[in-house]
Amino acid sequence: MRFDSGRVCLDLVATFTPHEGLRDGDELRLWLAGAGLVPDRTPLARVGPDWVAAFRSLRGDVDTLVRAELAAAEPDERALARVNALAAGPPPGLCAVRDQEGHLVRELSGGAECGALLAAVARDAVELLTDPGDLALLRACEGDGCTRVYLDTSRGHRRRWCSSELCGNRERVARHRRRALAAGSA
Repeated sequence: MRFDSGRVCLDLVATFTPHEGLRDGDELRLWLAGAGLVPDRTPLARVGPDWVAAFRSLRGDVDTLVRAELAAAEPDERALARVNALAAGPPPGLCAVRDQEGHLVRELSGGAECGALLAAVARDAVELLTDPGDLALLRACEGDGCTRVYLDTSRGHRRRWCSSELCGNRERVARHRRRALAAGSA
């Protein structure tokens, strides 16, 4: 799993590319921890098929809305209503507790609840979709076959790929091969 899209809601959208990344509760647990929605030590015993289905549904709605923004099209009103409804819910509560070494660490107060975690991601999507500055940085990867979206926070805002190391490298290698083939046939 990668967490380099620039927003947690875009990282959720990325869990579908290039293959389904949220197949079960274990993968969702990993994603929730990797995305920073739950502190590392948070027990997530109740994560089951209903949680997976809820996060996949939110992912589809956010993807629909983000793609509409990229295409300068009207948003799907049903997807927007579902994201707004989730965003209106209370996000998870945080508190600071001492670990075994005496350092303060984050912990969820009241435990991890699916609705609260969905609210946090949906709220991030609402913030993205209503922030003109972030919308101006929203990009679709130009890599062949890649459908990821990301925020272009590069210095000149000329980033072309979701990852220079992955998609960018593939594109550079393909370009090199094309040049080598052209030079060999000349």
